[in-house]
Amino acid sequence: MSSIAVAVVGAAGRMGSQACAAVEAADGLELVARITSGDDVGARVRESGAQVAVDLTVPSVTEANVHAILDAGAHAVVGTTGWDDASRGRVTEHLDRLNAGRADGQGVLIAPNFGLSAVLAMTFAAKAARYFESAEVVELHHPDKIDAPSGTARHTAAAIAAARADAGLGPSPDATETGWEARGADVDGVRVHAVRLRGLVAHEEILFGNAGEQLTIRQDSFDRASFMPGVLLAVREVGSRPGLTVGLENVLDLS
Repeated sequence: MSSIAVAVVGAAGRMGSQACAAVEAADGLELVARITSGDDVGARVRESGAQVAVDLTVPSVTEANVHAILDAGAHAVVGTTGWDDASRGRVTEHLDRLNAGRADGQGVLIAPNFGLSAVLAMTFAAKAARYFESAEVVELHHPDKIDAPSGTARHTAAAIAAARADAGLGPSPDATETGWEARGADVDGVRVHAVRLRGLVAHEEILFGNAGEQLTIRQDSFDRASFMPGVLLAVREVGSRPGLTVGLENVLDLS
């Protein structure tokens, strides 16, 4: 069985360098390009023959990178946050154009978090959300992170909000009249709080409350090595999923 040829975009970064090492050590994968800032992403992906390109860069360039990867004929796995409905919509439109009339179209998998514990926490939270009157999310990261709230927290809150809406629940009770800036970001009606503290890597607490009870789901990533099994899983799976997939939970058997 031939290996999957993989390019890593953002290869000089902390996540990128670990991803390169993980791909090199993995069975059935071959690292064919380390792409860094200043490189022409599309040209490097095309000339390397990469079948899958992993984007681990920064929010300001990740969408352009994905479009370049698609135009170069490769699938894209994306760990960079900063995506919204508009940017995801543009990628979907691009994929629709490329995949029209094809049985084996290109795929993009955007993973707000590659940590398996984080994906499970998000999944458990979405299942619990319908049973609680109140829900809030706290995300805690290192102070070098440039976006807030994190993509993981936004993805978690959106899933909680969708589950609450499906269950017919209204907004969480909140009598706040002043000082709304202290109540965190509003993500689809769920409050999300961001902490930036030296010594942290990536952590999330999902809090649910009813009268007389509380459920806390806590996930901790202490080292970026914890993200690598998810990266490798995404690389292996994206080629079998034409179109846009958001969330690693969609390639795990969590039924």
